[in-house]
Amino acid sequence: MFATRDIVNALYYLARLMNIFILVRVVFSWVNPNPHSTLVQFIYGVTEPILSPVRNLIHKLGYNGMIDFSPILAILLINMAYSMIVRLVIAL
Repeated sequence: MFATRDIVNALYYLARLMNIFILVRVVFSWVNPNPHSTLVQFIYGVTEPILSPVRNLIHKLGYNGMIDFSPILAILLINMAYSMIVRLVIAL
């Protein structure tokens, strides 16, 4: 039904889009935008289900510092998941 190339391309764009959304959220934390803005609510709604578990994992590992490393770890995990899923799709 779908070509392997189409699935890999869709996964690539999805992973890149999530990375961009996470980076936009990081920028939002620096500039403090209007929390009632539709764009801000959308970005927070899309990224929070990814960042919250990563943030909880970091805290469980014992880090309670002032710098939030969850966006960095989330981007790394998204890229690792993308690579593994692409390898599985290609292997099929």
